[in-house]
Amino acid sequence: MYTCSLFTMPVKTAKAYLTVLGVPEKPEIDGLTKPALEGDEITLTCMTHGSKPAANLRWFRNEKEIEGAKEVNASGKTFTVTSSLQLLVDRDDDGAAYTCKVDHVALLQTPQQTTEVLEVHYAPRVLITQSLAFPQEGQYLKLECVSKGNPSPDPVLWTKDGGELPDLERMIVQGRELTFSALNKTDNGTYRCVASNHLGTSSAEYILYVYDFPTTFPPYTTPAPRPTRHHRPPRPHIASSDPTNIYNRDPNAMGQRGPDHALIGGVVAVVVFVTLCLIIFLGRYLARHKGTYLTNEAKGADDAPDADTAIINAEGNTHAEGKKEYFI
Repeated sequence: MYTCSLFTMPVKTAKAYLTVLGVPEKPEIDGLTKPALEGDEITLTCMTHGSKPAANLRWFRNEKEIEGAKEVNASGKTFTVTSSLQLLVDRDDDGAAYTCKVDHVALLQTPQQTTEVLEVHYAPRVLITQSLAFPQEGQYLKLECVSKGNPSPDPVLWTKDGGELPDLERMIVQGRELTFSALNKTDNGTYRCVASNHLGTSSAEYILYVYDFPTTFPPYTTPAPRPTRHHRPPRPHIASSDPTNIYNRDPNAMGQRGPDHALIGGVVAVVVFVTLCLIIFLGRYLARHKGTYLTNEAKGADDAPDADTAIINAEGNTHAEGKKEYFI
């Protein structure tokens, strides 16, 4: 704090506070082993001196921020800041850039940072690619031994059936590539590519079979769909050796399925026959059972001269004669 005084009556004073920032130095990265081996555990340390107040350190892997362990130590009126990062190295870390950046109020315009590129050595891995899916006699074929390792496994070694390649003019090895100018049945066999470096050896195999020309695999043709009715989905084509399988039958021979007229005619005939039998049975039953009823008629009513006399004569008549009638 600085004070300015003016000795008058009364005394006048003014005060000012001065803060001096400690500018951090450019960070340094330690602990990087070049080259590192796949599977190693390493610790990267970033350090900066002379910051006031204490600076902040941030880690980045290929511009993606990662977390580190921070430590602050006072050295006089300034601070020393350290940040550490522990890594389990694998082949994906080869060529990765690790950056340590300093954040501080005194570095708003000119930030300080340091970047180190990690180099990792690892054993090779091998893969064989081919230019043809179905090699045929007389065709050109190229096999490529794709190997990835650090250091690069060059050159690679080609073998056939566990021995050296035959000395043929149409079989040429150029670096990682094995080419056949014109395939032949004698080229059939198992081809192996071997790649090595000081960390290990890797290999891959390719079994070559040369087909006759034209290829013994005829192109597959999709059978035409069966006709459908009423927008029903077609039945799937199922290959089977069973002759009773309906899906193996010729759709043209089967024709379109319709109602069974023979079955309908048989049902109608049975219904008509049953109806006739019922009619005959009912007629014979009614003919055999005779119906009778009793009528009461007044005797002498026919001889009465008028209706009143007939009624008077009928009131005293209590005898009733039963008459029989027959229904035919």
